[in-house]
Amino acid sequence: MGDNNTPGEHHSPQPARKLAVVVVPLLGLVAVIVGLIVAWNGTNEPIGWFAYAPLSDNVFQPSGGSFVSRGSQLGLAVTGAGLLVLAFCAGLAIGRRQVRR
Repeated sequence: MGDNNTPGEHHSPQPARKLAVVVVPLLGLVAVIVGLIVAWNGTNEPIGWFAYAPLSDNVFQPSGGSFVSRGSQLGLAVTGAGLLVLAFCAGLAIGRRQVRR
């Protein structure tokens, strides 16, 4: 408590803090939505299968080594980051709620 506060008086947080409480979860939600859209649209690359060709002089070298395209990988990474931001904001809100009791 400060010198100018009475024991029952509560101050509201600063305006910048109130703005951050609203903006950060919204940015997390936007990241999740954008990541899902990118991951969904990044699956347009066909998955190719190969077989043993003993008479061929060509050596098969797969590109990337995974069945998930780079666009899908990027979209899933952005989605994961957005979910981490939302989980952090939810934990922070729950912690603040329990401290006030």
